[in-house]
Amino acid sequence: MSNGEKVISPDYSKKDRKIRKLQRKLARQQKGSSRLEITRLRIAKQHNQIADTRKDFLHKLSTKVVSENQAIILEDLNVSGMVKNRRLARVISLQGWREFRVLCEVKSEKFNRDFRVISRWEPTSQTCSCCGYRWGKIDLSVRSVLCLNCNTQHDRDENASQNIKMVGMGHRHDPKRTQRTGKTGSPAQSGEASRITAPR
Repeated sequence: MSNGEKVISPDYSKKDRKIRKLQRKLARQQKGSSRLEITRLRIAKQHNQIADTRKDFLHKLSTKVVSENQAIILEDLNVSGMVKNRRLARVISLQGWREFRVLCEVKSEKFNRDFRVISRWEPTSQTCSCCGYRWGKIDLSVRSVLCLNCNTQHDRDENASQNIKMVGMGHRHDPKRTQRTGKTGSPAQSGEASRITAPR
């Protein structure tokens, strides 16, 4: 979150491993047998437990976020693209990000809060939240970034949350401030308003 608070979601891995083990067992059992039906019911029970745990967590978190803030700004994530990564697909699918967004939107309307969603194309994890310098795409395994322009050390998620807040509230960094000192823009033409003092 933009205040620096981090929320840790429940660990579904233990139940998920149990489901996969039971599914392998189910594939080996004889079709129409009573043992197959027992295994199928055990799998369904594990799925229900994960769904109930996730729903309870998302309801509590969305209620906390909406009740404590006047404006809620979320980033529209490309989940369908993210789940194409085989290493992350199962973990992402278990989180229920879409459900969290829907809950926040509904509760924001109920409590008369300002709910906004920014575009997925905003470079929130590629831009310094202090000076606006854009360093470009970085690997997902990189969790901490040192800005080359202002020498500020950033936590990847905290930096992104600050950028989401600024974009959602209508504030953007001046891209001219983020250029390296070695680069210069084209000179102003005669009669052209100053780039510094001209209104946006």
